[in-house]
Amino acid sequence: MVTLNLPSYASKVKQEGDRRFIFDSLRRKYVALTPEEWVRQHFVHYLIDHLGYPTALLANEVELQIGAKKLRCDSLLYTQELTPRMIIEYKAPNVALTKRVFDQISDYNLLLKVDYLIVSNGLRHICCKMDYEHHVYSFLEAIPRYENI
Repeated sequence: MVTLNLPSYASKVKQEGDRRFIFDSLRRKYVALTPEEWVRQHFVHYLIDHLGYPTALLANEVELQIGAKKLRCDSLLYTQELTPRMIIEYKAPNVALTKRVFDQISDYNLLLKVDYLIVSNGLRHICCKMDYEHHVYSFLEAIPRYENI
């Protein structure tokens, strides 16, 4: 896998036949190792190990439903009251972070109305803070530490 612009961690990878799997500590199981999953696992460990995000408030692959349409958030951070606080969307390192990527995460946010949106391809990370009172958002210089959100 490609080297990311994220701290490395002691990933658990296993091979079964011609397929590789990586351990997801949030889902507590091995999942198929794809380029996007490589980014997700590194980013989640970055949030927990380096920025102080509580493991208990993070979830991967969260299903949402808008009418008959089912969507799946890559990762969510919840508040202590278990309401969604942050949506994180991952792309493979070779996928550019374009307006289309933001449109996808914005669709999720129409339902959830979270405070923060993050997109990452493992090489570039973009974080927005939402301001619903003034109907604007601002791009942050860096991913905030948990105690600062």
